[in-house]
Amino acid sequence: MNNYTKEELKEALQVVSSTIKNCEKIHPKFAEKTSQHTLLKNRIKALYISQSLIQNDNTIDKYTKEELEKAIAPVSSVISKSEKAFLNAREGTSTHTRLNKIINAMNISKALIADEINKRELLL
Repeated sequence: MNNYTKEELKEALQVVSSTIKNCEKIHPKFAEKTSQHTLLKNRIKALYISQSLIQNDNTIDKYTKEELEKAIAPVSSVISKSEKAFLNAREGTSTHTRLNKIINAMNISKALIADEINKRELLL
């Protein structure tokens, strides 16, 4: 199990909540059944799972183990894309800071999802 400070979790929750809002805002702009629409739908679901885990609330129980496993890929994708952009961002800029926060939040999310999957496997 990962132990994060309240401050780390608070910042991660802020980033995840903001990302959900941004994704939901742009989601309707993509036609259904397109790859962009599906990608965004999966990302939003993964972010809601992350949000539930960060908040440590009981809504995580509504997600199956399979849904948790599927959530790893979109979160990993955000990490990968952010890390690539981070390499090109100049240190001290707002972009550099924003990307660093996203990377940290998504790494926390990914670890919490993995912990939840492992916890459920132990219960079997």
